[in-house]
Amino acid sequence: MPTTQLDQARFFRSLHTPTAPLALANAWDVASARVIEAAGASAIATTSAGVAWSLGAPDGDVLTRDAALKLIARIVAAVEVPVTADIEGGFGSDAAEVADAIAGVIVAGAVGSNIEDGPRPPAELARRLDGARQAADRAGADLFVNARIDTFLLGLGDPDTRLKETLARAHMYVDAGADGADTAGHLGSRARPDHEDGRRTAAPANCSVSELVRAGRSRI
Repeated sequence: MPTTQLDQARFFRSLHTPTAPLALANAWDVASARVIEAAGASAIATTSAGVAWSLGAPDGDVLTRDAALKLIARIVAAVEVPVTADIEGGFGSDAAEVADAIAGVIVAGAVGSNIEDGPRPPAELARRLDGARQAADRAGADLFVNARIDTFLLGLGDPDTRLKETLARAHMYVDAGADGADTAGHLGSRARPDHEDGRRTAAPANCSVSELVRAGRSRI
């Protein structure tokens, strides 16, 4: 297993392959992370909801940045496999604050980060992703930035055009600096960005792993 943060980041990135998707289990504290690692996981993701609940806060941009970063650092220190951190909407009110949060994620030792759009305008998440990518580049970190698209999860917009809107957001987010786009809450064989630099990721509850592989998912 790679030991330096940069080597772990490169290893984590290499795990995203459509023919053998990376199965990421979510940890919310050190104990759950250790259990996931002991089960043979090649990488671990934190769950923003689980982290918030474990620290006595509700989900949804309520937990403080410092509290989340401290827990991420404890998880990273407790395991040998790469850790990617879910930071909700970015723990900031604008792109500059999100960039600061990403700098903190890197200092904590994580090699990836997940940022969600939620009810915000997609252009706002694009700006946040651009800030996140610039922060990672300044730190010399090969951070895997994943964008979660909540159109289906939250039932945003017109149902008749929701798939088209989801795909448009995926392209926008990849162009802004995301390495992957997570179409949370929905999966169809057409519901993925056809972008040579993007990684398609999804975690719908009603699809088998084999179906996800056929759909081109590189991360589950």
